[in-house]
Amino acid sequence: MSTFLFDSIIFGPVWSRRLGESLGINLLPANNKICTFNCVYCECGLTPSGSTSSEFPAAGEVKNMLGQKLRKMKQNNEYLDSITFAGNGEPTLHPEFPRIMDDAIDARNFYYPKANIAVLSNSTRIDRPEIFNALLKADLNILKLDSAIEETLNTINCPRGNYSPSEIIQLLKQFHGKVIIQTLFLRGRYNGIHVDNTTEREVKAWLTALEQIHPEMVMIYSIARDTAIQGLESISQEELEIIANRVSLAGIKTQVTP
Repeated sequence: MSTFLFDSIIFGPVWSRRLGESLGINLLPANNKICTFNCVYCECGLTPSGSTSSEFPAAGEVKNMLGQKLRKMKQNNEYLDSITFAGNGEPTLHPEFPRIMDDAIDARNFYYPKANIAVLSNSTRIDRPEIFNALLKADLNILKLDSAIEETLNTINCPRGNYSPSEIIQLLKQFHGKVIIQTLFLRGRYNGIHVDNTTEREVKAWLTALEQIHPEMVMIYSIARDTAIQGLESISQEELEIIANRVSLAGIKTQVTP
C-alpha cells in the first residue's frame, strides 16, 4: 500500500488527531526511515537496513530551522497547539536528542509559551538515562505499548534486537505517571500469522500493564492511513470505546482518536 516519508526537518503545522495544530520535527534523514521497530502498520513503510547516524541532521540546523519557522508563524499570527518530535522513525535515535529537546523548549518558551512539547516514541530507548531524562522534559511524553504479550508485540512491532514488554513496563513505571501510553489496535494477517490485540487475553494483559504504569493518559486509536503491510484491518470506533471504558474504570484518563 502507498506510504510516505517526511522530506524536511520541520513540517507543518498539520492537524493531528491527538495533538491539535502541530508543528512537526523530523530528526531522521529525509526520505529514509530509521527505527528500532518495523511496525506492520507504519505509515512510513518498512524499515530499511544500513542507515547510519551520519545521516541525521545536525542539532544546530534543527535549532535554526525551528526558530525560523516559529518566528514566521508568530509574525503571521498563526495558532499552534504543539511542537511534536515525530517523522521518519524513532526520534530518540538522534545522537543529540537531549540537546535538541532543550533547544526546542527554549524556542517554544520564546515564541509560543502555551504550546506543548510532544514526543512520539516507541519506548525502546528509555533504558538510557539521557533519553529518559530528556523525555521527562516533554509536556506530552507519548510512548508506545501496543501489547503486553511478547508474541503479539513481536508480530505487530517487529522490534530490532532484544525487546521485552515486561522490562519496558518496568521502565515505564519509573516515569511515575509522567507518561502517556499510546496503543494502536488492529487485526489481520501478516506472514500467515493472525494478529489481533483486541482479544480478551490481550486487553486483560494490557490493562494489567496500565495499572502498573498508571500513566496520566492512554491514547487509543486504530489504522487511519495506508500501512506498510496489506491485510490489516482498522478497529471500529465502537470497539475502541468499549476498550476505553475499561481503562476509565481502572481510574486512568483515556482518549479515543477516531
